[in-house]
Amino acid sequence: MYRVAIDVGGTFTDGFIYNEESGEIRITKVPSVPASPEEGILNNLLDAGINMAEVSVFSHGSTVATNALITRTHPRTGGVFTKGFRDVNEIRRAEKPDLWDPYKDVAPPYIPRYDRLEVEERVDYSGSVLTPLNEQEARRVAEIFRKRGMKAVAVCFINSYINPENELKMKKILEEELPGVFICTSKETIAEIFEHERFSTAIINACLAPVIGDYMEKLDIKLREMGYVGDVLILHSGGGVMTATTIRNYAARVGTSGPCAGACAMKYISELCGYPSAIGLDMGGTSADISFMHEHELRTSYQWYVEFGYPILFPAIELVTIGAGGGSIAWIDEGGSLRNGPQSAGADPGPACYPTVGTEPTNTDANLLLGRLGKELIGGAMKMNYEAAREAIEEKIAKPLGMEPVEAALAIIKVANANMCDALRLVSIRRGYDPREVALVAFGGAGPLHGAFLAQEMDIPTVIIPRFPGITSAMGCLLVDIRHDLGRNYLIDTAKVDLSELEKEMQSMEAEAHQRLNAELVPPASREIKRFLDMRYLGQWRSLSIECPAKIDNLENLLELFHEEHEREFAFSDKKQEVEIYGLRIAASGKVMKPHLPKVESTGTLEEAIKEVRPVYFEATNGFTDTTVYEREKIPVGSVITGPAVVEQFDSTTIIPPGLTAKVDEYLNIIIDVRGGGN
Repeated sequence: MYRVAIDVGGTFTDGFIYNEESGEIRITKVPSVPASPEEGILNNLLDAGINMAEVSVFSHGSTVATNALITRTHPRTGGVFTKGFRDVNEIRRAEKPDLWDPYKDVAPPYIPRYDRLEVEERVDYSGSVLTPLNEQEARRVAEIFRKRGMKAVAVCFINSYINPENELKMKKILEEELPGVFICTSKETIAEIFEHERFSTAIINACLAPVIGDYMEKLDIKLREMGYVGDVLILHSGGGVMTATTIRNYAARVGTSGPCAGACAMKYISELCGYPSAIGLDMGGTSADISFMHEHELRTSYQWYVEFGYPILFPAIELVTIGAGGGSIAWIDEGGSLRNGPQSAGADPGPACYPTVGTEPTNTDANLLLGRLGKELIGGAMKMNYEAAREAIEEKIAKPLGMEPVEAALAIIKVANANMCDALRLVSIRRGYDPREVALVAFGGAGPLHGAFLAQEMDIPTVIIPRFPGITSAMGCLLVDIRHDLGRNYLIDTAKVDLSELEKEMQSMEAEAHQRLNAELVPPASREIKRFLDMRYLGQWRSLSIECPAKIDNLENLLELFHEEHEREFAFSDKKQEVEIYGLRIAASGKVMKPHLPKVESTGTLEEAIKEVRPVYFEATNGFTDTTVYEREKIPVGSVITGPAVVEQFDSTTIIPPGLTAKVDEYLNIIIDVRGGGN
């Protein structure tokens, strides 16, 4: 009867429950349990009162992998490398996260040097085996790893992307000598020519495999005890879901699990409202995740990272994440300037106004002082301490800067908004897209508080506030398909391509994709395979991924598409330049049934939705203005709300600034017209 989705965030764990028979939607929100994320999931399910035996689909997004990497809490992992190459992953590309700060170091490698061992072997650039694997050394390495209690090992040999013979021999020896230990090779993980990127992806995959495997096993057992009989699905960074059976072998894919669910939901909601291009603003308690959709397609990145310097090459929805959430801490730097984030009060201790022990001033505290937040959250389940918020802002910000507390609160919000506008420009203007031609979908617990102000700054004409903004990422977990992405290098000038050989390579990858879908019991009728060519001008370092037809008969149309995309991305193209193919990609999807948001009929009047009138501070009115506060659940379809206004609901609060108007559509989304004035 039910489809259940859970999003485990840094502050709250959100639930979205869809009744397949009636179309009814229920939402839940409980505090996260960072030390034991599965407990937050179970608490959410208990709060919902769902009989898990009546659940047909359970899908979720989680921060387990991200946290394990950042905090280095993954189990001890070893690495085996070609002799002379064990430091590739630590040398990296000799880049710094901040070019102008020579003292800012990159995070240490996930496998320390003493656990990176070498063996004698060598494959040349063409794939010829120059030196076979020294099996005596291989077994010596296995013995050392056994004594050290390794839980996982990554095998990373030079040029294995073109011939993995020695890697596979090493893997076989390790499996014989280390039963129960997870072993992965760099070629099996990702067939990438550049060794640092390939090694990095394989190492991260090995580090996370035991973490994700154990987490999914615990969650699976507890859900079975509650009566659930289906697959436990987890969202991966590419915008699809994987089963517990498959995810252990591709654990690096869940590095940005939760935020990608929000991007998928943004796409669905934007298209539902008639907008083919949109920016997603997912602002939660800890961070803000920015995504972009152009003409119904989410931007995809083929190289990303959880920590700078350690790339992951699995395709992922492109996100820009900054430390700007409701719990982001305001502080003053050594030069006396006001800063906002990236530090966050998180769920524990939380903002100063929460009924916990938090003492640091945050965005939530500032919004409370400005009257933009009421004195209760989560339907009255959380009481807000106004005096504690005022004291934190006054002592930590206002007095040092010579401001009044309310003035300091406004400054805190303006700095946070400026940080988010920079991120919005990064995904739009700097990518060659005009923000005046898109809609802004603002969600997350704090997104609707800031969305209209950001749109005014960016000249974005429309803001969409989903029906359940604070639960939107959870809903996104039910809006995605099972998906696998495969890639391999295939370096050749387009003028020299043998189309029959190219077709064989594509078919070989498609066969592997079908094997993975078979393992997840996806029926053939529910499958979709897309092909892509990575192309670049001859001599270039970076490539662009161009979608191609099911059968490639010629390259003329694809070359034209490449030139057009290159012009849009880099404001440059040259049709006289030679173009080469750099790699081949396959995106294989297994379609799953998705919930459809029901249309709602208009009932009641807008006046019946009024909760109160309270003073709210707006810069446009130079102070506090009496503002109507509406209860969102009672606002009828078709209502037009004139700002200033506040719309409160269980999971979020929406601000409509002075001079703007908003309309409630038939799906209960709030559509704000930003072409008016006010700020």
